[in-house]
Amino acid sequence: MSSRLSIFPLPGAILFPGLQLPLHIFEPRYRALVSDALARDRRIAMIQPQRPVEGAPLYSVGCVGRIGDVEALDDGRFNIILEGESRFRVLRELEVATAFRQVEAELLDDDEDDCISAIERAGFEREARRFADAQGYSVDWESVARLDDESLINGVSQIAPFDPASKQALLEAPDLATRCELLVQLMQFYGRRDNGDDEIVTLQ
Repeated sequence: MSSRLSIFPLPGAILFPGLQLPLHIFEPRYRALVSDALARDRRIAMIQPQRPVEGAPLYSVGCVGRIGDVEALDDGRFNIILEGESRFRVLRELEVATAFRQVEAELLDDDEDDCISAIERAGFEREARRFADAQGYSVDWESVARLDDESLINGVSQIAPFDPASKQALLEAPDLATRCELLVQLMQFYGRRDNGDDEIVTLQ
């Protein structure tokens, strides 16, 4: 089954099912997008453009979010919290009269009981500690240990300081174990900069 989705193409902004993404909406076309979503089903589809230019082709996979908290400002801007519901794959972009872009998409049926092995989790947490220390991040590791596998892996994937192509690869990973493995590789890859390598590290 395909769905018609109104999209918000934003470079570097990744949303995963079960997670939240705060957004400040100020451009007129995206204010119209939010107004339209609020009047209908409250859904907005987040997806990255392949280049940060107007009308750029889209990556193939994004995530549908449902507007939870919303603050409508007097000047027409919005502050919203998107709650991730489902990944989707773009089938085609539609010709529309709206200011915002729309696509026909297939919703992806991710396994709600997806998990990783104890060995994979231990390896991930070890690499995450190493990466956080190198980046100078302060992390409450006791709280991290209490997270379920999906919240941990997807949460780090969403907020990690990687380039857009890397974050897209994480979103497109078919299952949690694959995403975990890729995330470990990316933390090691980006960690090169903290070992005296001043070259900009990117997968672009």
